[in-house]
Amino acid sequence: MQAPSAPVYLIDGARTPFLKARGGPGPFSASDLATQAGRALLLRQPFAPSDCDEVILGCAAPAPDEVNIGRVVALRMGCGHAVPGWTVMRNCASGLQAIDSAMSQIRLGRSHLVLAGGVDALSRTPLLYSDAMVRWFSEMATKKTVPAKLQHFLRLKPSQLLSPVIALLRGLTDPVVGLSMGQTAENLAHRFGINRAEMDAFSVRSHQRAQAGLQSQAFKEIVPILDDKGKIYAVDDGVREDSSLEGLAKLRPVFDKPYGNITAGNSSQVTDGAAWCLLASEQAVQRYGLKPMARLLDLQWAGLDPAEMGLGPVHAALPLMHRHGLQHRDIDLWEINEAFAAQVMACIRAMADTEYCRTALPQLEGMAAGMLDESRLNIHGGAIALGHPVGASGTRITLHLAHALAQQQQRRGIAAICIGGGQGGAILMEAL
Repeated sequence: MQAPSAPVYLIDGARTPFLKARGGPGPFSASDLATQAGRALLLRQPFAPSDCDEVILGCAAPAPDEVNIGRVVALRMGCGHAVPGWTVMRNCASGLQAIDSAMSQIRLGRSHLVLAGGVDALSRTPLLYSDAMVRWFSEMATKKTVPAKLQHFLRLKPSQLLSPVIALLRGLTDPVVGLSMGQTAENLAHRFGINRAEMDAFSVRSHQRAQAGLQSQAFKEIVPILDDKGKIYAVDDGVREDSSLEGLAKLRPVFDKPYGNITAGNSSQVTDGAAWCLLASEQAVQRYGLKPMARLLDLQWAGLDPAEMGLGPVHAALPLMHRHGLQHRDIDLWEINEAFAAQVMACIRAMADTEYCRTALPQLEGMAAGMLDESRLNIHGGAIALGHPVGASGTRITLHLAHALAQQQQRRGIAAICIGGGQGGAILMEAL
């Protein structure tokens, strides 16, 4: 497969603070989050919002009143009636899919200036009635008289009414293999011999790096947002200064009780957030006098066993490197979304495992397995500390990688993500 040649530039980007779900609906809907971040980004550009050719937004769980949320947000941001807005969904990589779709449109010459991003307000995922309860409501609607309605009401079982289906848990369970995402991480921990102490140590490091990033103002992409009560949200609120091995060791397994090792502490946080990237063609760069942050060189998707979906970054990133003739030493910085500590650690070990690479990726003939340098990985922490608003994470890691390359004065980076359902995505960029 030939690497694409037409240049696509990452001009700028912005994201909201990532806000941890705390037992109820958060202060912002998904469209609120995307609109506020997008407006802040567009206001600092040398062109009008209506000059965008299109708006593409990834979202895994839009609310019922946010159907085609990409169009809803495009209109709310002031892009105007003539700018198309559309929505993409690839589970955890929805935000990366938006970027891929924008790159394709630019390379085809259909668009020159595209706002591509991702969003989810996971705290607002609904509670659902069971099928039995829905049937009860349907039958109630057919009753015409008060006595008939009363008689039907008396047949209602309290267990039906008081046992709603949690939509988020259902969405995070693979319908083909019947495993939750946490259980797939347990599979990887077992396969690659990753123990609880190692997972917890990785998680503590994520929080420490995120805290250091906040203190050094490394998250320049964050824009403050304002709720309807006038409260300002300016920073990611899931980062814990006091994260420790002792504290994490007290947490109980969540997905494989009582013997598992995946806990809430070594998993990504359930979070609300939005992120945007502004992409442009060479023509748009020249027309508006834009100053690109990075050039987006190529992107790769991969499929694998859903029961081991966390290895998706390996299956996407290594073919991407192979296509460009790159080895591990050629990648200056990595962003791998931290769905689970065990999942990222398994990716590191799989990349270094010659036998795994030979059997799982036989098309990479001649490419040596290599150890990913962890000092170059997620240098400002990851989703374990920052959170994982599913639709936004692919955009977040892409945008932050561009900022990190600039801050570290490095040249080349890869952002990769695992995807529920057994897929992976990776994007290769070069700082300018």
